[in-house]
Amino acid sequence: MTTVTEFNVTAPSFGAAFTARWTALREQMAKRALYRKTITELQSLSGRELADLGIHRSAIKGIAHEAAFGK
Repeated sequence: MTTVTEFNVTAPSFGAAFTARWTALREQMAKRALYRKTITELQSLSGRELADLGIHRSAIKGIAHEAAFGK
């Protein structure tokens, strides 16, 4: 017969959980800001400039998403 005499469970502290969530939120906000900035910059280019870069206007959102969030 086995008897448990000590049982310790370490749960993450509230402060650590809050810090982790806050860090994740800031990272997502930075990615979203990069996404918006990339779209704004690409949309401000003329059709000729986009053609020189080999970008069609319909691909702008996809390019911005890949730049900010990866594949």
